[in-house]
Order: sequence, then C-alpha cells, then structure tokens
Amino acid sequence: MSQRGESLSSPGTTYVKQYGSMGRKLKVNVNMIELKKYPEQNIYQYDVDLVPERGMFKKLPAPEFMRSVFDQAMRTHRTTKLKGIPLVYDARKIAYAPSPICNSNEELVLDVSYTESGRSEKFIIRIREVAVINTTILTEFIKGKSSAGVADIQPALTALDLAIGSVVRSQMVGFNRSFFTRTQALPTSGGLELWRGFSFSVRPGIERLFLNINTAVTAMYTPGSLLEAITNILELRDVNQVRGGLSPQMVRTIGSYLRGVILYLKHRGIQGKRKFSVKGMTTKPLDKESFEWEDPTQEGKTEMVTIEKYYQRRYNIKLNYPFLPGLVGRKNAVFPIELCDIGENQRYKGKLDDKQTADMVKFACQKPSENMSRINQAISNLGIGTSPVVKAFGMEIPNRLAEVEARVLPAPTITYGSRSREPSLAPSSGAWNMRDKQVTTSGKPLDYWAVLVLANRSYMAEGRVQNFVTTLVRICNQTGYRINHPQPPIVYGNPNADIGREMKKACDSIRLRPGDAPQLLLVILPTTNAQVYQTVKNCAYTTLGVQSQCMQAKHVQNANAQYCANLCLKINAKMGGTNQSLVGQNLQKMLHSKPTLVMGCDVTHPAPGEHGKPSIASVVGSTDLMGLRYAATLIQLPSRQELVKLLMEAVQRHLRLFFSSTKVKPRHIVFYRDGISETQFPQTRDRELTEILRACSSVEAGYKPEVTFIAVLKRHNTRFYPLTSRDGDRTGNCVPGTVIDRSVTLAPYFDFYLFSHAAIQGTSRPTHYVVLHNDVGFTADELQQLTYSLCFTYAICTRSVSLVPPVYYAHRVADRARCHLVEMGTEFDDASTSMSEYYTAGTAVGSRTATDASGATKLIKINTRLDTTMYFM
Repeated sequence: MSQRGESLSSPGTTYVKQYGSMGRKLKVNVNMIELKKYPEQNIYQYDVDLVPERGMFKKLPAPEFMRSVFDQAMRTHRTTKLKGIPLVYDARKIAYAPSPICNSNEELVLDVSYTESGRSEKFIIRIREVAVINTTILTEFIKGKSSAGVADIQPALTALDLAIGSVVRSQMVGFNRSFFTRTQALPTSGGLELWRGFSFSVRPGIERLFLNINTAVTAMYTPGSLLEAITNILELRDVNQVRGGLSPQMVRTIGSYLRGVILYLKHRGIQGKRKFSVKGMTTKPLDKESFEWEDPTQEGKTEMVTIEKYYQRRYNIKLNYPFLPGLVGRKNAVFPIELCDIGENQRYKGKLDDKQTADMVKFACQKPSENMSRINQAISNLGIGTSPVVKAFGMEIPNRLAEVEARVLPAPTITYGSRSREPSLAPSSGAWNMRDKQVTTSGKPLDYWAVLVLANRSYMAEGRVQNFVTTLVRICNQTGYRINHPQPPIVYGNPNADIGREMKKACDSIRLRPGDAPQLLLVILPTTNAQVYQTVKNCAYTTLGVQSQCMQAKHVQNANAQYCANLCLKINAKMGGTNQSLVGQNLQKMLHSKPTLVMGCDVTHPAPGEHGKPSIASVVGSTDLMGLRYAATLIQLPSRQELVKLLMEAVQRHLRLFFSSTKVKPRHIVFYRDGISETQFPQTRDRELTEILRACSSVEAGYKPEVTFIAVLKRHNTRFYPLTSRDGDRTGNCVPGTVIDRSVTLAPYFDFYLFSHAAIQGTSRPTHYVVLHNDVGFTADELQQLTYSLCFTYAICTRSVSLVPPVYYAHRVADRARCHLVEMGTEFDDASTSMSEYYTAGTAVGSRTATDASGATKLIKINTRLDTTMYFM
C-alpha cells in the first residue's frame, strides 16, 4: 500500500505528499550533501547601486567587472564600515548579509578605486536595506508545514547560493551558479574550447536542506589572437585565401562569433591593453577604407587616409593583412583584426554547430563512477565547509555525499500482434527484441507512394535504390505492415533546386485513382544538411499534405534489415498503426478503469543567439483508449513566453478527436506538462487547469472530467549512483525502474524521480515528476507504475524511453514545427554611418517565416490530410 502524508494547502488545490512502497528496495548515492546546520537567523537583503564617481553607466557593465569593483570595495572597507560582516553580491543590484551592516533607514556609502589594464577609476557604491528574509520559512517548507511555494523560499536559497558561490569563485571562473576551470580544457572548432566545471545550489529536501553539486561543461572563447580564431572559424589554411574579400556567409559567421565578445587592442602605440566590444565590421578592406584625418605633426591640415596608412603614419605599424576589413568599435573607431586579442574567461553564448556539439557531448560524457569521483574531489579541494563566509551564514557542510532510499519497479508486459511467434514479453533492462514479432495493429496499407532521391544518380543508381526498396517492402510485410505496391516510382531531384517543386514532381509520378492522394514520399537525402531536411518536412506538412520518411543515402548502399525494420516502425505509426502495446487489463486497472485522455504539453524556445523567432507550444493528446496513438496541436507564442495561450482551444480539439475515435467521452484527463520550472508551479497549474476545465465545459455544459496535472522536469542537476555494481546496469547507472520519492524530493509536493530508461553511455539523468493536481486520487504506486509503463510504449523503438511518451511526442512536434520557420540566423546587417557603410551586429532583416514572429499568438496549421496523424514520428 502507498503511504499518504498530511494534506497541505496551496493556491488552487490541496497537495498530498505521498510515498510508494512497490518494488525492490535499495539505497543509492545522490550528488547532494546534507547540511548539518542551516541558517536560523534572519538574512538581510540590500539594494546595491554601483556607479562611477563622475557620470553614470549608459548600461550596466558586465557582471565580471561589477563583481571585481564590488570585491575591491569589500577588501577596502571590510574591517571598518562593514564591521567584518560578509556581503555576497549577485553582480547586478542585490547583495545579502547574515547580519545588518547598517540601520534599516540608512544608506551605507562606500568609495573605491579600481584599476584595470593600467587605468584607475573611482566608484561610489550605495547600499540600502530592502528586505529582511525570515529563514523560518525554509524550516516550515522542508517540514511540509507551509503553504509557501518554491518561489517563496527562493530569496533565502539565492542568498545561500551566493555565499557558497563566493567561495568557489575565488578558485574557478563563475557564471551564475556554475563554475569552470581551464584545466583539462579541450580545443574544438570555430575558435572555441570546452571547459569542465561544477554547478552548486542549495536544494530543499524533506526535513533537511542539501547542497547539490553536479558536473558541468561549457564552451568558452579561446583567448589569444583574433586573427588565428577567425582563420579557424572560416576553416582557412591561410588568411591570404581571402585576399579577394569576404563572402556574405563569412561576414555572418564572423558576426555571430564576435557578438558580445570582449577584445583587447594591444600595440606599441598605446599604454597597456585597451578593451572594447565590436559593433560592426567595415565593408571595405583596410587599404580601401578611408576617413578624414588631421595629422598631429601638421596642425590644421586634414586629409583623406586609409586605415592602413593611418596606422603606419600614426603608430609606425605596417599591417600584414590590409586586405582584411576592420572592426568597428565605440565612436566608429576602426581596429585591425591582426592587432586584436580575445580576452580570457569569456563564455560563448551562441549556438554550437554539429562538430562543436559532438565534441561537447563526448567531452561531457562520463561514467557514473567518474562523475561521482570528480564531485568528491571537488568537495575535498574547494573547502566550502571551512569557509568563514559559509559559517557566517549559519551553514555547516560536511564533505560527504548523502545516501537515500530507492526502489526498483517491475517492468510491464509488452504485447505484439497475435500472429507473432511470441505475442507478449517481459522486457529485461529496459530493452527487447522484435525478432519474429508483428506490429500490434497495422496502419493503412501503402498503395500510393514514391521514392524521391535527392542525390546524384551516378552515386545512387536506380537499381541500388530499387534493391533497398525491395528489402524495405519485404521487412514491412514480415513485420505486419502491408505494402501493396512493391515497385514505387523512383524520381531523382536536385537538393539545390526548389525542393517543393521536386517533391511535387515525385508525387505527380504516382498513378492515383480519382479521389485518392499520395500516401508517402520516401526521401533519400545526400547529407545531414538540416536546411534540406527542414524544407522537405515543411513542404510535406503544409503544402502537399503527404507523409514523408527521410533517410540518408548511405543506408541505401547496404540494405540492412534492422535499419529497414526501424523505418517500418516509423511508417506504420504515421499510417495509423500501433507497433507495441501494454496488456489492456493492466493499463485500465492503473487508470481506474476510466476512459482516459493522456496529454502532453511542452514549450520550446529559440536557441541562444536566435533572435526574432517565436516560441512554440506543442500539445498532444491520445486518440485511443490505450494511450498509444496521438494527434498534435501547435501554438505559436511570442518569443520566450512560457505560459500557453490558446490552450483551451487545443484541449477542445483533443477532446473531440478522442470522442471521434473511441466513441466515448474521457472521464479522466492525465496532463503531463513539460517546460516549467519549480518557481512556476502555482501560476502554471492554476492558469492551465482553468483552461482545461473551460475547454471541457465548452464542449458540453456540465461536463467536468477528473484531471491529473503533472509537471515534468528534465533539466535539473540531481543525479543518483548505485552503491554497488550489483545494483547498477552495465554502464554503472541506476537500472530502469529505479524510483526515488524520499529525502531529496520536495516536502510539500507529491513528487518522484524516475529512471525509466537504460543509459547507453555517460551518467543517466532521471526525470522528475511533480503532481500538481490529482482529482482521481492516484496513489504514489499507481502513478509511478503508470508513468513507468507508458515509457515502454514509445512508438518507434524497442526500448523504454527516459521521458513519458506524450511529452516526448510534444518535443518532437515542437522540433518539427521549426521546419515551418525559414532560417533567420544572426548576421551583420548593412547600415550607414557618418564614416562609411559597415556591417553591424544584429538580426537579419528581410527574413520571413511561415509563421508570424511579431509576437502574435495563434494555432499553426498542418495540412488537413495529416493533422490527426502521427506525422511527427
């Protein structure tokens, strides 16, 4: 039996803390240190106004600069005005102290002199109290005696994080709660290198606080010669290759790389190093770019000189690469690239390319034992627990990771088609084999389809393509999905031409009966080029309304049966079939024998450095009683907005689709919501639960099914490690089915961490599920087993997945939605100045999207022939 805790009131609902008991019990390590003591006294919050002694900042300087000035002031006034009380600072506007540093109605003023690059400047820091944080709210929260949410305890947690961060920052380079070191850095392409580090944050548990420590990696600018970096990012053997000028694509590449980076100009004509940031690049090379200059040796005489001649006459510097453009800085000053260095300790915030991403994944991938060993080493070396600042804030931190209780849930039984040699099986270690099995239900047989080859005919001969198609047809028929037309038209197209026209040509090659439409295009792509793939998908989803299955040309060369079987699973799902299932009786028991609409929702945002693109909300809903088949709805949101508008319309649509398919109304809705943080729980639940209920009542007056609303968190830093090799899998990770719902979970919430997949490499990350509303009265055992069982139903693989499938599908839908957007990458735009024309760092103008990036909220339309199918698989 599951154990129920006491009810805890919270806006909009009542949380009930629950613990499960099903499964084999064991203990695991967690990457957290239990705080033996935490603050019981007040913490004082201060507003910090740091300004130059003369004038004002036009905009707040970089955090590193603000922190350096502030730290200098702390050293100067520590024993006098600050009375020895430590003050920790967020490098913007807020600081915290464990005791008052001035009276609440007073303003403390500190003056400080700060020297950088040989230049000294004076600053004034005004500090005034703005809040007193009563830390008893932490005690009440972790004991489950408070109606406060995570957002309410965040100020206290932030103060403790800053106190710990002040210790780590003295030994590592810090960005927010993450800290890195260049030791063991890995050079990658594009003028970048990868650094290892750690994240540190204080986390609330059950009746205790923890310090969470996790390994981290980040991309950094490689310090040193800018000329060398640009040679690297343009993939040049020698700079002389661009004597003829830079192409527009090269300009965009350089502009993306330089956005926000701090450069240093260093030559014998100036004292020390001059720091500047780039706002643009000249459109002409330095030996052609000219301006009006007054030679100081000939007072009153002005003349037009090129930048090259200026540096030669003014500083006696002969430029080696005058054929390169110059960098435009403050007041339109132009600096030669060859005289610039990239400053140290600068984090790259742009989007990584495929090579850099692959290097990052490989660099970050560590076995659980290695991961845990690095954390233990950091705990020992950093000496956080012995820090006077940490002790002043009332924390006592030992040097030992905590152990917590866990359980391993039993895997569900998987079923296949009745004509399979073994129609049901019990998966082992989260994986199984489909050999001699047929899909549970076959999709609509394939009669009208074609193959579009976007590769050179000399490389991809028609006979080789037909050989692959023959193997694919044979495997599909053996697996239970019927292909009636074994020799579809094979059409060759040009990937550099109008892709839509090439696809239309392939569709037109299919002999159709009146009233019928093409069912599928098998598209063979020459490379992994994302632009071609996205264009194919966009045309298929919107214009043609045909299912598309893309594959790389390299797989045609060897018609591998396993690869063809994987394609079969995708095609069957798109054509309306189901590949595997759970035992119906077992699933219905978990769902309390009520017709249940299972939904998933996610919001995805533009990648770092992508400006002007909208956020996309994706909502999926099941269309059968087993939660196996799903339809999707897409909603365009203003950029980086999290709350989902138009959710009511989306839920209405899925209620109708469920009824249309099953002929019954759902009596229960299980809504898995991804993409929200712990501080957003109350407002997201209250707003979206209201939208769900409004959708139900709008479909039919008085219709009010029970709703279970579950937040799904994947981006967290909690990791667990088996105590012994016997308790782990072959990679050293926790085995599939491991669930943790004690000690390190959130005291006021019904929540749990679940390992539902077998890791292939690296350290596995569990998914954190938090139940925010529970009308049906799920016990912990029921909901944990339901969620784990659903992870075995992901349509296109024979493994359990790390994320409950409706959320996984929502991810895929949102990812596919990006195919609707024409590329709007950042670049240097044309602009004119008083000096001349130059490229400015900005977002490309003139780009257009199939959706409106202006901020409008609207549903994104998919072709009606596809919009109720699993086209996104």
